[in-house]
Amino acid sequence: MALIAIAQNRKMEDYLESVRRAGGEPIEVVVGAEAPEHLLGRVDALMLTGGGDVDPALYGETPHDTFEAAETGRDAFEIALARAAVKSGIPLLAICRGMQVLNVALGGTLVQDIPSQVTGALEHSVTQPRFHIAHEVWVSKGSRLATLLADHMEDGETCHVNSRHHQSAKDLAKGFEVTATSPDGVVAAMEKPDAAFCVAVQWHPENFWRTGEFRELFEGLVQAANARKR
Repeated sequence: MALIAIAQNRKMEDYLESVRRAGGEPIEVVVGAEAPEHLLGRVDALMLTGGGDVDPALYGETPHDTFEAAETGRDAFEIALARAAVKSGIPLLAICRGMQVLNVALGGTLVQDIPSQVTGALEHSVTQPRFHIAHEVWVSKGSRLATLLADHMEDGETCHVNSRHHQSAKDLAKGFEVTATSPDGVVAAMEKPDAAFCVAVQWHPENFWRTGEFRELFEGLVQAANARKR
């Protein structure tokens, strides 16, 4: 069974269960417990998870008034982990903050506060219930994301998602492509097309493990991990 390392946060249950339902064995990654290269050498895939804001100093900006830091040590550890994962080619799924970490780790920048910095912004922070549909996203045809979510899209390009974030990718890291946007232009997903599996989404697919709307994202990660094992 593929071992999937999951970056630890305060709300792990849904991430763990999503991996189990997809056929993988989840392992919680404690910040700083071991070097990223050592960790990635003993697992088959990596998941970066949600949480607080990435320190804007890491992409050359000063903090917005709404900045809320993540747990101590997460930024440095997860950025090192993301870089090592991309370099090694290990399958990677990044969710919400995880997408932001991945983008910053590889040289991208972030919109620090969508409500005040994006004209005509939709509501991107709908906290309860966690699986409440907040808005639609438009998925790029031909992307890996489109292939994974084919059974859930209207007209082959529209998908409805939940949303709990106030930041998003702005300038994308080199080698990545936008694969979904919200109607207000906010980047909702990105991927590295030349990687075996490197997909990032801004919403929270893990909250749907009971009903299975986005199970294919986790199944895709596990399948890529199994292929790497072989």
